[in-house]
Amino acid sequence: MNLATPQREPSLLQALTPLLFLMVLLALAVYLYADNASYGANQIALLLAGGVAALIGIRNGMAWRDIQESLVHGISLAVVPIFILLAVGALIGTWMLSGTVPTLIVYGLKLLHPSFFYPAACLICAIVALAIGSSWTVAGTLGVALIGVAQGLDMSLPITAGAVISGAYFGDKMSPLSDTTNIAPAAAGSELFAHIRHMTWTTVPSIAIALLLFTVIGLGSGGRIENSAALGDLPTTLAAQFNMGWHLLIPLIVVFALAVRRFPAYPTILIGALLGALFAVVFQPEAAVRLTGNDGLSRPMALLSGAWTAMFDGFKAETGNAAVDELLSRGGMSSMLNTVWLVICAMGFGAVMESTGLLERMIRSVLKAARSTGSLIAATLGTAIGANIVAADQYMSIVLTGRLYRPEYERRGLAPVNLSRALEDAGTMTSPLIPWNTCGAYMAATLGVATLDYLPYVFFNLVSPLVAVVLAYAGFKILRVTPEPVIVHHE
Repeated sequence: MNLATPQREPSLLQALTPLLFLMVLLALAVYLYADNASYGANQIALLLAGGVAALIGIRNGMAWRDIQESLVHGISLAVVPIFILLAVGALIGTWMLSGTVPTLIVYGLKLLHPSFFYPAACLICAIVALAIGSSWTVAGTLGVALIGVAQGLDMSLPITAGAVISGAYFGDKMSPLSDTTNIAPAAAGSELFAHIRHMTWTTVPSIAIALLLFTVIGLGSGGRIENSAALGDLPTTLAAQFNMGWHLLIPLIVVFALAVRRFPAYPTILIGALLGALFAVVFQPEAAVRLTGNDGLSRPMALLSGAWTAMFDGFKAETGNAAVDELLSRGGMSSMLNTVWLVICAMGFGAVMESTGLLERMIRSVLKAARSTGSLIAATLGTAIGANIVAADQYMSIVLTGRLYRPEYERRGLAPVNLSRALEDAGTMTSPLIPWNTCGAYMAATLGVATLDYLPYVFFNLVSPLVAVVLAYAGFKILRVTPEPVIVHHE
């Protein structure tokens, strides 16, 4: 799709104005609403900042019709993530009702000790994400269960979310099955496995530091807590509510098997949700009937209604323990609607910023100041982070930054793997750290922990750009293009 460009070149001040306006409004939203800022205040800030960008575009000669088309195009990029969000909501609801997540919680309570819970959670998620190549799938399945285990052990939910996201993004970043791991080398012009090998120099030290920090924090968590004050004897409570058994983990196994076979994320998660609904009807019929809230239905219709309700409105627990009810009452497509609202507003703002030329104008100013190789890579990292903030999507961050910096890397004789690694070290890694980014919104909605709450503990994602900057300025493992040998033909 070819979108119109403004007739006049925007100035740097014009380019910065919507971003500064947005930062002020977001800071005000956090001050006024704290953790509830993402439930409407941030959306208003993004819409108003997008309006400022649109006014600047119109002043520079753009027609409103062109800006409107850019909005449609930009928001269309979020359609697949939105459907994935809705499917994950349905999956969480049916996996709660079917007993899949409660079973995972009980097994986790038996196997995971508080002293090594955080590094173990990170490592488990890393291994699974490496195998299936999807941080979103790992967070929506294992992540939800690990949050439940953390509540059962009286562990910190923000630190647990940080461990889950750290592990999930390590596996996502290093897996050849991952979307971002394929998009980054495509945007930079490098080869997939060369890109993965080059990333080990920044990724392995980063995950080692993260695991060390999680281990240190975990050692201060004390001994195993069998019964928390609020949750009581959680395994006994869950066993009284659900028919437990290893067979309830089959939906989880099916989802991971489909992901390994590179089945698309949306149908994979939707199949998992439907399988959870089937398991609920077969293995948890009493819980399904209770969820209907309609005593006048025949039993088959009540079972169908219960499973259907779990998909669109989530699972509502009635154990008699308020803390356990809060732990289990989750999911449903309706629980994701606020996140969908946030994603649409954020993608709209990013689309207007790009179509009016304001985003490209900011990046060009940064590029002019990057004279050394170290500063060029640092500028790439900073631009990818900035694009995550402005464009609100990791794919746009990777593709846009790669497109703008690729000619400069070629001009300076730098191998394309340097660019593709930088795109991942910043573009992929920082996306879940921004509340209105599609990834940050997804993780907060799925794990039930606000982005700004878990942000200080996502050690792997925080450390990765820092390690990349250090290596860049040290000149360590910065590869250059090998000149083609000149073949001289003798007559």
